[in-house]
Amino acid sequence: MEPVPLSCLATSLLAVVGLTSPALGQSATTDLGVGVELVLAVDISRSIDPSEQMIQRRGYASAFRSAEIQKAILFGDMKRIAVTYVEWAGAQSQNVAIPWMLIDSAEAASAFADLIETGASGPVSRTSISGAIDFSSELFDGNGFSGLRHVIDVSGDGPNNQGRAVTEARDAAVIRGITINGLPLLTGTGNNGGWSSIPDLDRYYVDCVIGGMGAFSIAVTGWDQFAMAVRHKLVLEIAGGQPLAQDRLVRVAGTAPSDCLVGERLWEERQRSWSE
Repeated sequence: MEPVPLSCLATSLLAVVGLTSPALGQSATTDLGVGVELVLAVDISRSIDPSEQMIQRRGYASAFRSAEIQKAILFGDMKRIAVTYVEWAGAQSQNVAIPWMLIDSAEAASAFADLIETGASGPVSRTSISGAIDFSSELFDGNGFSGLRHVIDVSGDGPNNQGRAVTEARDAAVIRGITINGLPLLTGTGNNGGWSSIPDLDRYYVDCVIGGMGAFSIAVTGWDQFAMAVRHKLVLEIAGGQPLAQDRLVRVAGTAPSDCLVGERLWEERQRSWSE
């Protein structure tokens, strides 16, 4: 039996639990105020195999079931947030797996967690962080919510190698008042031989991906750390906080910035090697 796409099951379950956007009781012309509008932009490129994709989904689901996340929501600004779950890979490969949902109770947070664990995602080629940022940026428009903050949480295991330059997409989002936070996955080479990864992906995310008010990045150095890192990061994003000094990467004065086109160069080198 073929797995049912996460987005299809999400739509059905949303109708059952009544957590669609805009929130019930709100007129079509009135946006509901929330503490933060949060896009979870999750990498499903071919370098992340199905078992690792499941680790990602279970990590996010576990976070929303946790007492820490639920307390951050229910005791935070406006006592509610809006969140959507996006899966992405290449420049033309972005999918809203779970549409915008209002999280204003422990039950709503648990329902969102259930949706995250539903369905399956197939591997998709290429890595376009810029495409993920551009796509996610548009999701804030007309979503039925009015957040004190707009945040895109981008995870990924390699640099941008398709679409426009990641710095262009980042800067365009920041101009719109969006904060981009990073979750670089330093989790190994995956099943693609590691050609598209770089050893200093954490530095690349700091220099080339994140931006906006209070932006930060927390690296995951092993899949066994993923759930804990996601929970810690989401608490900070929901509360509008910052990671402790030992958890964040700070640029050292005098060091050279990352090559923000390194992924594109790696792809070109690979294409040349194939043609030869």
